[in-house]
Amino acid sequence: MSQCAYCSQRKGKRPCPALGGQICSQCCGEHRIVRVTCPTDCAYLETGSDYQQKRLAVQFMPVRRDFYRELGELGGEKAVALFNLVEVVIFGYFQGRRDGQDAEIVAALQGLRRTLSPLHVPAAPSPVFAEHLKKEYDAFKKQNPQQIADMSDAPEILDRAIAFVSQFSGTDFQSQRFLGGLIGYVRAYHPDIAQHLTKQREPGHIILPGQQFMPPPAPEQHTHDPGCQHHH
Repeated sequence: MSQCAYCSQRKGKRPCPALGGQICSQCCGEHRIVRVTCPTDCAYLETGSDYQQKRLAVQFMPVRRDFYRELGELGGEKAVALFNLVEVVIFGYFQGRRDGQDAEIVAALQGLRRTLSPLHVPAAPSPVFAEHLKKEYDAFKKQNPQQIADMSDAPEILDRAIAFVSQFSGTDFQSQRFLGGLIGYVRAYHPDIAQHLTKQREPGHIILPGQQFMPPPAPEQHTHDPGCQHHH
């Protein structure tokens, strides 16, 4: 059995059309799309991406829940609504792409923070997704001016969001960990919302899922008594 065409250390166990040889499953999982230019018809591409997203979704769920709790304590419903909108826009924009990177998310959040800062901070032209996020924020703010954080408190909320995304993403310059976690989470735990956002194409008219997209509360303890329908 030949060596892996990428790392040259482990045994190659699956054909890699991009490298023209055999690749080990570890390198295939870690480097597909990011460092290996995979053709769209590769048999391992979709199944591998789905597996990675499902695995990351499990890791993402508890840290996301903790972050939403932090946002609620910091700025209440308006703070929660701002990051909820950010997540919705990210999912809608990146769910059909394999080349997105967490650095694009961080850059967009930084760009939105600059535009919502009371101080004018000159900046270079914004990347494509940063412009898209700003347009969606402006559209939602115009339609729902009392429901989302604005210049008075948005900068601090976005600072927390940047730190959250960066921490989950890790240190890899080309990381897709946050994107994989978020997209996998929405698909696994909110399939109806995932389907809705996949079909929704018209820019500037995002429907914020609201409480449906929030982490679910812990179930309450149920006590059986004579008036309970479960009582026999």
